[in-house]
Amino acid sequence: MRRIREPAVAGIVLLALLAGQIIHGERARPQTDSNLAVVSEDPYTNETSFHRTEAEPDTYAIDSTIVSAFQAGKFPHGGSSNLGWSVSTNAGVTWKAGFLPSTTTRADPPGRWRRVTDPSVAYDVKHGVWMIFGLESFFQDTVFVSRSTEGAQTFGAPAIVQTSEPGKHNFDKTWITCDNTPTSPFYGHCYTQWDDEAHHLRLHVSTTTDGGLTWTKADIRKDTWVLDGHPLVQPDGTVIMPIDQCCPTRIDAFISTDGGRSFRGHGTDYSGRLAIRNVRASVASGNLRMNTEPPAITADIDASGKIYVVWPDCRFRRGCSQNDVVMSTTVDGRHWSETMRVPIDPRTSSVDHFFPSIGVDPATSGSSAHIGIVYYFYPDADCAETTCDLSVGFASSTDGGSTWATQQLAGPFNNTWLPLTEAGYFVGDYFDVSFMGGKAVAVFTAAAEGTCELGDVTSCNTWEASATIPIGP
Repeated sequence: MRRIREPAVAGIVLLALLAGQIIHGERARPQTDSNLAVVSEDPYTNETSFHRTEAEPDTYAIDSTIVSAFQAGKFPHGGSSNLGWSVSTNAGVTWKAGFLPSTTTRADPPGRWRRVTDPSVAYDVKHGVWMIFGLESFFQDTVFVSRSTEGAQTFGAPAIVQTSEPGKHNFDKTWITCDNTPTSPFYGHCYTQWDDEAHHLRLHVSTTTDGGLTWTKADIRKDTWVLDGHPLVQPDGTVIMPIDQCCPTRIDAFISTDGGRSFRGHGTDYSGRLAIRNVRASVASGNLRMNTEPPAITADIDASGKIYVVWPDCRFRRGCSQNDVVMSTTVDGRHWSETMRVPIDPRTSSVDHFFPSIGVDPATSGSSAHIGIVYYFYPDADCAETTCDLSVGFASSTDGGSTWATQQLAGPFNNTWLPLTEAGYFVGDYFDVSFMGGKAVAVFTAAAEGTCELGDVTSCNTWEASATIPIGP
């Protein structure tokens, strides 16, 4: 366990507290009440990856504790030197960080894998267990979970959820959630999902009922063609999992009403189900790595069981020239609200928005739901690698999405400060927002000036930062 260094905290404050604004419609006034802190920094030094680089945080909050999991030491061909975690007990003001043991050959103690990726974190209240899910990312043939029964102060060696012979599968993107409602018939069940690109984006879901010690595969049709599913649990124990369907891209949902024994959807059981159709996003300028086919979705759930899904989408811009952050909601996974545009900027503006991630205050619901969305943006979409001003924004609503306020959390960064992967400069595909005591805690990737050369432990400077933001009165 290592403590965050104070000089790095000062650095992120200098970068991030630049001209924050809160905007209602077209008018703006200063906003300065966001506090930022460093969540973690990459400690690895191997010559085959970028260093002082961290990306793709996922978070979960319960009571006064929030835990984030993320990649550390980015490889140019995908994956990272290890997965890290960080825990805060004061709503993200300070963090204590560590890195998973027995995973990669660079872990302490070392494991057998070359790279790992796609962290996702959850807490099982019934069994008192924190879980971090991830993927072995060299062969992409193993899904694993690391467990903590000590309040995320330490994690044990990874347990295998599913594995196969190298070359037979190509697993991608894990997400996990737990049923933490004591009155639910499936209280203490946790659900994780991933897809298999080697088998036409086949969906896999596994369930544990003993805090992650053992896992059982769900019954799901094989011809799914889906990815990036986000399982969410309603108060009655129903699991609704919004998911990207390919191709053409639309957003569907898979549903379980039997505690994860089976999942149905994708046109199999629900003839009345309406998918979100015509989902598309424009490619960001500046050689920034961004998935647009399909664009990544994120989702969260309020106290009543209503589900909110957000993604970048260019449908509201002439010629699909730039992206807005858009949102749709569902209460049953079969019928969706009309896709709405989050009014961060006018439709005629030059701003491009991408990488949105949503969090909903679990103590609120319906027309009083508190929503937070962290996202990245370019003020001017027509830019190049050395001229794009990459910044982090935050949109919030205290009335279920009827009205919105926005502010800038960090930036601007230059794309060339980021690690250059095969698919472009990498800031990450997803980030996260959790709520604690009426405050939103956004965790995202920040950067400082540098050339970011492969294997050079001093040239890069990207890390995980957090902003704690009061929402509502």
